[in-house]
Amino acid sequence: MKNLKLYSEVSLLLHLQSDDESILFSAIDIERNRLFFASSGRFVYTARLSSFEEDEVWKESVLPAEVSSVELEPGDSIMSFDYLMEKESLVVGTSNGVILLHNVDTNDSEIIGRVDGGVSCISLCPDGDSLGVITGYGQLLLMTHDWDLLQENSVDEVPEGNDLNAGDEKFSSRNVLESRISWRGDGRYLATLCKFEESDSYPKKLKFWERDSGSLHASSQSKAFMGTLLDWMPSGAKLAAVYPRVKESESPSVVFYERNGLERSSFCVNSQGDIVIDDLKWNCSSDLLAILVKSGDCDQVQIWYCCNNHWYLKQEFCYLKHDGVKFMWHPTKPLQLLCWTHGGRCMIYHLCWKTAVTDNSIALVIDGSRVLVTPLFKSLLPPPMYLFSLNFSSAVRDFSLYSKNSRNTLAVALANGFLGIVELPESGYWEELDGKEYRIEPSLSKMSFQSLIHLAWLDSLTLAVISGNHTNLGNTPQMLAENDEPCGYHFREMEIICHEDRLSSSPTISGWQARVTNLVTLRRPVIGITLNPAKQSSALIQFDGGNIFEYTSISANHGGVFKRSDNHVFSSSCLWMNAVSLGGQAMLFGLDEVGRLQVDGKILCSNCCSYSFYSNLEDEIITHLIVATKQDLLFIIDICEVKSKEFDFNLGSTPIFGKKRREEESGKFVHIWERGAKIVGVLHGDDAAVLLQATRGNLECVYPRKLVLASIINALVQHRFKDALLMVRRHRIDFNIIVDHCGWHNFLSSAPEFVKQVENISYLTEFVCAIKKENIVDTLYKNYVASSAISGTHNEDAGVKKASEPSTKVSSVLKAIRKAIEEQLPESPYRELCILTTLARSEPPALEEALGRIKLIRGLELSGSNDVRGASLPSAEEALKHLLWLSDSEAVFESALGLYDLHLAAMVALNSQKDPKEFLPFLQELQRLPLLLMQYNIDLKLHRYEKALKHIASAGDSHYDDFMNLLKNNPQLFPLGLQLTADPGKRHQVLEAWGDHLSEIKDFEEAAATYLCCQSLEKALKAYRSNGSWSGMLTVAGQMRLGKDEVVRLAHEVCEELQALGKPGEAAKVALDYCKDVKAGVSLLVRAREWEEALRTALMHDGADLYSEVKDASVECADTMISEYEEGLEKVGKYVARYLAVRQRRLLLAAKLQSEEQKMSDVDDDTASETSSNFSGMSAYTRGKGSAASVSTSAGSRARESRRQRNRGKIRAGSPDEELALVEHLKGMSLTAGAIREIRSLLACLLMLGKEEPAKKLQRTVENFQLCQAATVKLVEDTFSTSIIDEQEQTLDRYSQKTRPEMENCNAFSWRYKAFISPRS
Repeated sequence: MKNLKLYSEVSLLLHLQSDDESILFSAIDIERNRLFFASSGRFVYTARLSSFEEDEVWKESVLPAEVSSVELEPGDSIMSFDYLMEKESLVVGTSNGVILLHNVDTNDSEIIGRVDGGVSCISLCPDGDSLGVITGYGQLLLMTHDWDLLQENSVDEVPEGNDLNAGDEKFSSRNVLESRISWRGDGRYLATLCKFEESDSYPKKLKFWERDSGSLHASSQSKAFMGTLLDWMPSGAKLAAVYPRVKESESPSVVFYERNGLERSSFCVNSQGDIVIDDLKWNCSSDLLAILVKSGDCDQVQIWYCCNNHWYLKQEFCYLKHDGVKFMWHPTKPLQLLCWTHGGRCMIYHLCWKTAVTDNSIALVIDGSRVLVTPLFKSLLPPPMYLFSLNFSSAVRDFSLYSKNSRNTLAVALANGFLGIVELPESGYWEELDGKEYRIEPSLSKMSFQSLIHLAWLDSLTLAVISGNHTNLGNTPQMLAENDEPCGYHFREMEIICHEDRLSSSPTISGWQARVTNLVTLRRPVIGITLNPAKQSSALIQFDGGNIFEYTSISANHGGVFKRSDNHVFSSSCLWMNAVSLGGQAMLFGLDEVGRLQVDGKILCSNCCSYSFYSNLEDEIITHLIVATKQDLLFIIDICEVKSKEFDFNLGSTPIFGKKRREEESGKFVHIWERGAKIVGVLHGDDAAVLLQATRGNLECVYPRKLVLASIINALVQHRFKDALLMVRRHRIDFNIIVDHCGWHNFLSSAPEFVKQVENISYLTEFVCAIKKENIVDTLYKNYVASSAISGTHNEDAGVKKASEPSTKVSSVLKAIRKAIEEQLPESPYRELCILTTLARSEPPALEEALGRIKLIRGLELSGSNDVRGASLPSAEEALKHLLWLSDSEAVFESALGLYDLHLAAMVALNSQKDPKEFLPFLQELQRLPLLLMQYNIDLKLHRYEKALKHIASAGDSHYDDFMNLLKNNPQLFPLGLQLTADPGKRHQVLEAWGDHLSEIKDFEEAAATYLCCQSLEKALKAYRSNGSWSGMLTVAGQMRLGKDEVVRLAHEVCEELQALGKPGEAAKVALDYCKDVKAGVSLLVRAREWEEALRTALMHDGADLYSEVKDASVECADTMISEYEEGLEKVGKYVARYLAVRQRRLLLAAKLQSEEQKMSDVDDDTASETSSNFSGMSAYTRGKGSAASVSTSAGSRARESRRQRNRGKIRAGSPDEELALVEHLKGMSLTAGAIREIRSLLACLLMLGKEEPAKKLQRTVENFQLCQAATVKLVEDTFSTSIIDEQEQTLDRYSQKTRPEMENCNAFSWRYKAFISPRS
């Protein structure tokens, strides 16, 4: 579904040497970009193709050319003409049989040889290795480019039904009047078709020859071919020829042959009057076939295109009969056509493919004079099918559709220079037009246009037209007489008026009149024009080179002039251009020939092949940009993101390694299933589809998840819940999007409206079954849903969420749905089943409530009442089966038991296929028990221990043992047991049992407190002792009135236990307070390094030995600590040096790996991921290269990880974790609060003992260690987060100097004594 658009044309006149001279042949030198023409006056004109591309060429009328002459014998004439690239000369064949080379640079001609009968045709092989010549006597000569003869064969044949032996000798020596040679693209085969004397009325055969052997490969059946027209498709698939079909009284047809001589397919060239096809040629990409059709006083160059086995006439260029037009395709540019006339007028047409699908999803496919109309928003009819057609008076060249407020007005540019206007009916009546064809009359106008190039609607009554007037080549002599405009491009603003009544049910096909309201002569060629959506009656016009100008209708204030648009500019000419509105401003998108998609001067994608836009139908605001790249990737981009500064303007770049797969999984793009497929259109609104057309022509409709979610959220924001639900079901989207798009708290208030719109119980049940805890907007669809689509509703009710937070999402939503169903929908069996579904799907399932509803239904059935409500409910059995289908049957059975309804439990068991031998004895046994004991046993079975405890407590004192056993087996019930026990004696039993339990679980402190509550002092003392709480133990001992000796003995035991537990400080307190052993107390304080307390105690008891002991121990401890911190200082220096070396080595290795990855950007994903895994485990000192064998399995990875966990804290040189281990170890060497407290206490003790020098040395050593460790941590943090290490600045000495003032300010040295601080410079 695409049309061939003419976006530019250039015409130049070649001045001939004489008036009676005419151009006969043309050739092209693609290597040096030259164009050659051979005239009847034996002149060769050499022009530059670049002449057609100069800036001011459209103003000029003369084609600069060099002229040289070809010396021929008198009476001789040129019969064949081509350029031989290998010789850099023109090869010329004459009627006298002379073959010569003509060099236009030196104006020299070299005669190669002469053939008998004259030269009929010379054709060069595409690969340049050989050439074919057909002589006047019907001989086929195959020669090399050095003129060595390879093969010689006769192309003549005896027509069928004639016998030479019968005496008819006129066929034995026939001359060739006309011949044609066509080569296959690879040069291995060639085809010939010849026209002989006395054979016009006889059929001819199309022959296929092998170049290497020169033998006849195949030939077709004898057919009445039109002349000798044939051309082999460059791809080699088929060869085109022409049938005249005069006997059938039909138009000529183009027929296609395979290499084996069999006819493959054909199509008819339908034109008015008697027509003759004079020439046909394929373009270099083999997708377009140009045909020269002659009829009446007009010649047409038609361009045909095949899609889905149907041939479309895509363009037609008309010339007057006497002009004698000829044409040729550019050898390397498939969409550039060169036409020239006998008089020397040269025209180059620049074409481009344009999608036939309009912005409102209507396909308008051009097929000659018809426009095939298909509303894709109603039905996806595959081409070449269509709904109805519009038939115009001439071939359609271009069109523009104005669509707004259900009004579609189509303006069509015709090849004869007229405009066609038609208004299509409203969309509701389109189905009535199926299969119809409407004849459209041209619009009435006082003037016609010679060449209409661009059309665009400014509003519903104003049309902008870009036309060209380059030549005197027109369509009719009358039009030429009326055309007095200067040469160049012209812009016209035209007012469109309809003089007939418009009907909404059928097209308005006549009564249209066009009146020019403004005419502007343009100074540069126009590449494209598009409506400016941000300004009324305005258009953006692109001139050659990418310059954008804005034009406003003359009816507006200060309108009718062109103004340069500085906000919109392209870096190159963009053949495809669209403008969209965003925030009241226009964004201009353009795609150039090399695939660069630009937006307002920025390159959005460098390898784009097609793009389109998606909008919601409510306000027609563009919301998404759809881009297809040459890598067959489909990107869906929020239009707001393109405008943001954070957007990545490198869309579609070549992904390396596993990036492509990861990005596809994250929703950044969709992989197009077929190579070369392009975007042809978009279905907007709730359809949310992208239309792709493959290279073979089939039309495919895809639904990108990002667009589908955008359409669903748009419907939800507009509270169109039913439409949203239908889209969710159609596209298999998670139903939770309906709840989570704006937060499930907000959905609760919309639940009644949701149920009211949906109504369908089956849809509601399906929705209820899909609700789950997960917020899929943040998980499953986080890469698809734009934050801007949901941010408003989230922020709106943020306070409401915090104020009233329901327990769970599932239960709250289902409760709201259940309430809305009960209020909005009438009672019915299906409604009741849906309500049961909401109860069963709650978390946790509300099975008891559901069983309660079933019990109610069962009660109505047993009562035998025939009221209206009973008829609107399902049977109890049906409801129960529904509940069992949704839930675990065992859970439903237990819930029925939990209601203490044995009949209901039996009903559940029977419907859940339980064995009666299993449940009947159990239920019968329960039925025989008293009510409280039945409830107690049911609660025990269901593990509802709190209810069981209440029931057994209410059963009386006879069941007190069961009460206590239940408490002991379920300790969590002790608080409830105390609450249920009123008798003081029984309360003490409960508390003592509770204390025993706490002792068993080694919670001795709580156990002691519980024992104290029931005055069990012995057990409390034992609990305190087991807990190591000597103060509590000795306090309880005092409450027990123990003797002094017993207390002292107990204190000695406690003291020994505390020493064994490593608590010398507490042991010292017990020894001093209870044992009265001062010496042992001081020794323990020294062991605990409580120096100040030890010195105080020794002096308090005036013991010289004790004083000496404290003095010696403190000095010895100071010396030891000085040695330890000096050693630690040395270790810090070694570790930081090692860390810097490891870090530097790792950075060098990372840089090397990065450079290697850039060189391997073309490696496929699997190989690349394996390569990267080889390096992932390498350390900074790994030597050698990884191999495939080094790729770890999952089991090996787990084993390595477990070893790393065991060896954590160890520093292994060369290991992958060495760098991190060094960092962690250096940070772990900092001074702890306990160490600082001990150092402070030791310094104070040394000062009191008069040991100033050891104290001063200790403080200086610890201070240096603390400063060095802090500087090291700062150095490590700075180097760990960068990829460059400055060996001059990032050293330990410099960081120590920087760190000291910071530590002074943050009181890190507050433990020091100022008397020992040395002044520093």
